[in-house]
Amino acid sequence: MGRGRHRGRSQRKHFKESRENVWKRPRTDPTVDASDNAVADKPSWEPILTDNPNFEEYYKEQGIVRAEEWDVFMEILRKPLPAAFRVNSNSQFCDDIISILENDFVKSLQAEAIEGGELEAIKPLPWYPKNLAWHSNFSRKQIRKHKTLERFHEFLKLENEVGNITRQEAVSMVPPLFLDVHPDHFVLDMCAAPGSKTFQLLEIIHGASEPGTLPNGMVVANDVDFQRSNLLIHQTKRMCTSNLIVTNHEGQQFPGCRLNKFRASEKGLSEDMPINQLSFDRVLCDVPCSGDGTLRKAPDIWRKWNSGMGNGLHSLQVILAMRGLSLLKVGGKMIYSTCSMNPVEDEAVVAEILRRCGDSVELVDVSDKLPELIRRPGLKTWKVRDKGAWFTSYKDVPQNRRGGVLVSMFPSGKNLKETSETTEENENGGCKETDKFLVDAIPDEPVVEVSDLPLERCMRIIPHDQNTGAFFIAVLRKVSPLPEFQEKPNPRKHSSNKPADSTEKSPAEEAVVTADAEPVESPVEKVIEADADIEKDVSLVEPEKEKNTEGETIKEEKEANSSSHAGDKRKVPMQGKWKGFDPVVFLKDETLIDSIKEFYGIRDESFPLYGHLVTRNTDTSSVKRIYYVSKSVKEVLQLNFAVGQQLKIASVGLKMFERQTAKEGGSKPCSFRISSEGLPVILPYITKQVLYSPMADFKHLLEYKSIKFPDFVNKQLGQKAIDLVLGCCVVILSDGEEPVKVDASTIAISCWRGKNSLGVMVTSADCQELLERLAERTPKTEVGSVNGSNGDSGGPAEAMETA
Repeated sequence: MGRGRHRGRSQRKHFKESRENVWKRPRTDPTVDASDNAVADKPSWEPILTDNPNFEEYYKEQGIVRAEEWDVFMEILRKPLPAAFRVNSNSQFCDDIISILENDFVKSLQAEAIEGGELEAIKPLPWYPKNLAWHSNFSRKQIRKHKTLERFHEFLKLENEVGNITRQEAVSMVPPLFLDVHPDHFVLDMCAAPGSKTFQLLEIIHGASEPGTLPNGMVVANDVDFQRSNLLIHQTKRMCTSNLIVTNHEGQQFPGCRLNKFRASEKGLSEDMPINQLSFDRVLCDVPCSGDGTLRKAPDIWRKWNSGMGNGLHSLQVILAMRGLSLLKVGGKMIYSTCSMNPVEDEAVVAEILRRCGDSVELVDVSDKLPELIRRPGLKTWKVRDKGAWFTSYKDVPQNRRGGVLVSMFPSGKNLKETSETTEENENGGCKETDKFLVDAIPDEPVVEVSDLPLERCMRIIPHDQNTGAFFIAVLRKVSPLPEFQEKPNPRKHSSNKPADSTEKSPAEEAVVTADAEPVESPVEKVIEADADIEKDVSLVEPEKEKNTEGETIKEEKEANSSSHAGDKRKVPMQGKWKGFDPVVFLKDETLIDSIKEFYGIRDESFPLYGHLVTRNTDTSSVKRIYYVSKSVKEVLQLNFAVGQQLKIASVGLKMFERQTAKEGGSKPCSFRISSEGLPVILPYITKQVLYSPMADFKHLLEYKSIKFPDFVNKQLGQKAIDLVLGCCVVILSDGEEPVKVDASTIAISCWRGKNSLGVMVTSADCQELLERLAERTPKTEVGSVNGSNGDSGGPAEAMETA
């Protein structure tokens, strides 16, 4: 016993020491996994430098924080970022997860928190509604590496994988909360990858809708980078939503899909389609930025940082924001946000937006929202630094530097030298003006500009206020149509001979990160301000040929007479004019749809399938997956077809059915099984192929993955399983044998009724998670084991294979 206590104290002592700077841990650290120690013969890691004189000089000069706060500000920036995560409010186990956090981990991790000098190990973020977001006083690396936190780490991994929680930086959770999203809103996330905020937006849309119904709104999640789009698809797949489209466009050229009357009549389309252009009630414009707000999470930025990074991105950020506003409906709101502290990327961009839009856009005061979130007001004055020189006004910038230092970077957004000359001319003409942007304007002295715009309504989150990263947020409302020259820019003005998907990297752009949870060095696409509603031929760069838009390997397509085409090359999929993207096709095969409806007993009036099913293959006989789309997504797809498929769609809707082939042979009434992702949506409308299982057999299915019919604890359940038709079925957890009323709390899994057994078609992670949740709800003493169920029972491997 004494030795055990001594080991515990020694372990906590080492844990406390390692908390001081996890960035300095050597490779031979005893708490690191053996796989990491395989390189122990190599030199230890060098400490990552957390110092950059240029960074300190820059932000001292900008006055981001008061002088008396500076040391605390720098001290917190040099510490690793605490881990944070958010509980999915739409998960059927949401309350269970929060209860585990409050009643288990808050207490069990307390000893480690005290040893580390913290008051609490984990706690809910005070400003996030309903205790859904949590802050840990351990960094992600500490949670991953330390044995004392192993159980907590495994909990986070499992719940994240099945979609019950999302691991996300605390400040990254803030923008969607200020967007005021309603369930009927069309929302655009312009720079969405890796997808944490998109997931959050979908949660809000679904959470605010009526129970048991699909929202009337939807989210379009866009990202310019093809690989990051796949990450976005993977992230949002856990949400199980039919109200999402993922696209792959340059944000500044996102298409508006405007259907004009001439085109509609030419194609025989009705002019009164549900929507005739793609516009949004809400836009999240979380732009690529220099990312110095993520220093605590990505300490390598210390080495790379320079003031030119922000200067190089300013124009792109302005154009992205302007495109977002042009796609926004009148009365709608847009969030402009960055994970940078640099006013050139923050206040200067917002000021330029307001100048261009005039009275058509207003900066919204949200100071009364989320009062427990500590934030600072936006700056009214700042300076611009270029190649070691400081400029307080554009008039002071030498001509040879005006290519990199733009007038829009300054508080006034004007060339004050020209303004001064105009004033003198007016005075000579008898009209005297005073420049309201000048402060202490003395001849031959630097001019300090102060913006006359209400930039104090912006908000900047500073790391040491609540132990977070840094973030900048501005809420904009479109009160009237934009000035015509902003809504309809001249496409020739920014013409380019290069393909629209080509990239041009400046040195500043090589260190770009997005404002979401993970800092990824992603190329910023070249800046082209062109109206996407104007039709134009665009030569396209083909994305990775090896992968299709669902992230799966493209197999060689063989025709009926494959022997005569043995020498054919791999066929690259085409989605309209978009090369390398699987087509999006409405499923119109009534025979196939009727077979699915009949097999599962789905009444079309209660859950319409016609017009709501799409595939990614033009040949119905080769369809492997069928996706269900909501009414709002259906309308956008119809519009997209009408305008010539301007949207480059990477993913759409919810995977509802998958084709199956049975190894034991024999024909099946239905070749498609219900996917795990689609089951929660379609479950209330299934009336056939359903079993109601008591707890014991349900848990045995999850534990052993398959059970032979004679081996069910409940013999009646075994007989009912035999009575089912060969193929997919649904098993619903029920206290009794009578059918239960299906609602959000109903627990069900997809299974396969094979020749001799019933096997689950659920991932191992989902099985494990369900077993853990059910263990919390059932007594320790339970009906015993299943005879032979862990032995040679024919399971899903015998019964079927995925086509």
